[in-house]
Amino acid sequence: MRKHKPDSSKAAGPKPGENWNLRLYVAGQTPKSLAAFANLKRICEEHLKGRYTIEVIDLVKTPRLAKDDQILALPTLVRSLPEPVRKIIGDLSNTERVLVGLDLQPAGSGAPRKP
Repeated sequence: MRKHKPDSSKAAGPKPGENWNLRLYVAGQTPKSLAAFANLKRICEEHLKGRYTIEVIDLVKTPRLAKDDQILALPTLVRSLPEPVRKIIGDLSNTERVLVGLDLQPAGSGAPRKP
């Protein structure tokens, strides 16, 4: 059996030519849903330009789709590709948290946090 150890020296981020599939689950056109989409779009344009797809799933219109990705809170971002699947809950306004959560940046490598 092979064990996987995280390599802190290995840079996180997209590999060349790698496409990212992202699903954003929202509940209608609420301010939080709109902020999550705007924040996601900005982050993708800055870090994944031309190599991502975003599918917005409005659970007000299609609530049964929440079961597929086991969505418990909204908005929720699900990265299905590249694997492994990652989930981030919230309006995605904390860019560093989103970058680390999506594996676009190693933890602790961003600017210092404000107290």
